[in-house]
Amino acid sequence: MTPDALSTLHARAFTTPRPWSAEEFAGWLADPLTFLLVEGDAGFLLGRAVAGEAELLTVAVAPEARGRGLGQRLVSRFLYQARLRGAEVAFLEVAEDNGPARAVYSRAGFAESGRRRGYYRTPQGQAVDALVLRRVLTDGAGTGST
Repeated sequence: MTPDALSTLHARAFTTPRPWSAEEFAGWLADPLTFLLVEGDAGFLLGRAVAGEAELLTVAVAPEARGRGLGQRLVSRFLYQARLRGAEVAFLEVAEDNGPARAVYSRAGFAESGRRRGYYRTPQGQAVDALVLRRVLTDGAGTGST
């Protein structure tokens, strides 16, 4: 997917946090520590791994493709790629009010490790907390242990 295609899909998938621009995606893709996982034209995940840690930067699934397991597949692939890149732990931030994403991350073994109060803003200006989620990537991590 091109930066333009990523930006377009991201805008269809998100209002909070704000969608990323094509320029922002181009910058991430130019970083050799960043990796992109794609599910056709219906979804993608952008992650990075450095110094034993992996961060799930963003994941987007087209509204019409939701409920088919694409998000779960992307997160599983992220965990696999993070391990291949030497990560021992993975982190992400998710809006507290994003129940579907939180369910995906919980099923993948992520647990809350912190909170950033008022980190996101809705289009109407309302503050939304970000939950910091963490997952240990060691032997046995694929069984749901943290």
